[in-house]
Amino acid sequence: MIEIAGIEVAEAALVVGVLVLVFLLFLMLFLGMRSAARSARMTEPLVHQLGNLGVRVQQLSDGQQQLAGGLTHVSEAQAASQANMLQLMEKRLADVSGKMSENLTGSAQSTAKSLGELQARLIAIDKAQDNITKLSGDVLSLQDILSNKQTRGAFGEIQLTDIVTKALPSDAYTMQATLSNGKRADCLIHLPNPPGPIAIDAKFPLEAYEALRRAETDWQANEAAKMLRISIKKHIKDISEKYILDGETADGALMFLPSEAIYAELHANFPELVREGFAAKVWIVSPTTCMATLNTMRAILKDARMREQAGAIRTMLRHLHRDVEIVLERAGKLETHFDQARRDVEGISTAAERAGKRAAKLDNFDFEELAPEPPTVVPLKAPE
Repeated sequence: MIEIAGIEVAEAALVVGVLVLVFLLFLMLFLGMRSAARSARMTEPLVHQLGNLGVRVQQLSDGQQQLAGGLTHVSEAQAASQANMLQLMEKRLADVSGKMSENLTGSAQSTAKSLGELQARLIAIDKAQDNITKLSGDVLSLQDILSNKQTRGAFGEIQLTDIVTKALPSDAYTMQATLSNGKRADCLIHLPNPPGPIAIDAKFPLEAYEALRRAETDWQANEAAKMLRISIKKHIKDISEKYILDGETADGALMFLPSEAIYAELHANFPELVREGFAAKVWIVSPTTCMATLNTMRAILKDARMREQAGAIRTMLRHLHRDVEIVLERAGKLETHFDQARRDVEGISTAAERAGKRAAKLDNFDFEELAPEPPTVVPLKAPE
């Protein structure tokens, strides 16, 4: 049933038509009964009007049917449009849901990957933090060591010992060697004469260098430079007087600075101190240049030891030459034995070949062809 503005159109129209028809019939009957006495002329127009009324009622019924068909078509079109709209919306919702699912999956994977990388980086940062903390503790320990003069000296001696033990054989040096004047050198290299044993003493003028590095004004820089000059000159003088002994050590000594920075500072800004060390025959070395110097000393020691062993080497060469001569003599005798053995083998081969020919003739019964052999006469020797 089709509704328009909440009213059932076909039913309402039918009811109205029936009511109108009934009302008209009752009216006609009523009028007919009242006008029965009227004339026949009055009846004919009434019949005509009733006929027109019936035609109109039929037209009204046809219009109602057409309206009902149109409304049905509109309702069907609206239902189809709604169904198409629902299908289109469902399809679009499915597409949007699929894309959202893909985007959420990709975002989840990307987020998981990013979180994994972030976790790995955090672990690396934690390890680096631990290393930095440990390194900070080591730096503080090193600062504590270097702040004390005695421990600073021990630090230089340990570094010198490490370099010397790596560069030279154990019998080529003596650590903490005591000289005839009662002074004890940090290291004494046993070089041959000349030049003779050479002493190495470790010095670490850290206070003056740190003051120079921390200087903020020209006056502070000048005072720190003055302190560094005084310290280096004192070290040069002490080494020259204590560790250069005529007839006992070489005519020079080495001052070991366990800091490349201080060594570079001296050569860059205090060349007069380096020249003063040269004049006093005290050569300033750093860890790098000390290793190079010790390698040169190693070559000198090797050459000296080879010269010391030259006599023994010549004796060994003479013994080796005699051994070679004996080998040649025995090789000649062995060659003679080989020649004799070769001749014996050739004789055996000839005898075997001859025996083979005789055996072949015996096998063919060629007895008449065999030439008689003269009897073998064994000479008898007279008894002596």
